[in-house]
Amino acid sequence: MLNQKPESQIAIPTSVLEQITALAMTENPLECCGFLIGEWGSDIAREFKACRNMAESKIIYTVDPKDHLRIERDAEERGLAIIGVVHSHTHTEPYPSPTDVAQAPDPQWHFVIIGLKRDAPEIRSYRIVDGQISESRIIPA
Repeated sequence: MLNQKPESQIAIPTSVLEQITALAMTENPLECCGFLIGEWGSDIAREFKACRNMAESKIIYTVDPKDHLRIERDAEERGLAIIGVVHSHTHTEPYPSPTDVAQAPDPQWHFVIIGLKRDAPEIRSYRIVDGQISESRIIPA
């Protein structure tokens, strides 16, 4: 169930939004995936790190565990953390699917989806806590 009023927000630099869009377009028709990096507990994304979608699928994604570990270690070495996960929906709305909700990795993370259903890509962010979805406002930084 979607909470209609955004209760949270995330600042994402325009350059990061452009990286996400470029990856989604390059990987299309397969889903892409990656992580947002920032200070632990922060709502400010500093970087986007792309990962390999091991599922190689149009409808699901599976982050390569080696990419996950490498990115997490690199962030921690620099005093940063993974603050969100990103993936694309190639032919559906940029809204968490039941699979996305069931596999939501961390309730503290931002869950960013880029939809490619329309001519112009659409990026949305959510929090998923105990199966409840609430939309977060994206503030281009």
